[in-house]
Amino acid sequence: MNTQYKKGVLELCVMSILKRRDCYGYEISEYLSKYIDIADGTVYPILRKLKSDGLVTTYLSEDSGGPPRKYYSLTALGLKTYEADKKEYLSFAKTIEALLEDEDYDKE
Repeated sequence: MNTQYKKGVLELCVMSILKRRDCYGYEISEYLSKYIDIADGTVYPILRKLKSDGLVTTYLSEDSGGPPRKYYSLTALGLKTYEADKKEYLSFAKTIEALLEDEDYDKE
């Protein structure tokens, strides 16, 4: 798949995962890798950006019995941003699909 397609939607995918539940970085990366071919380390810059934008917060948890893991959680602003971005993306994707399928939806 064209990497430019993925770049535009990975942030939204990460937020979608975090909307469901708090996760640590490797867990997010593994989940996304099942559906999208991504390179190791792709998720961490996205998580850093989301945190610097105030869309996620972090906390440490020692639940695994091993070293503490940094979990990411959507903030209220993150949830609001996710919902708006999701709506915008789905509308955009629908428009692109119509264009690619050669639908005549804009007769002038």
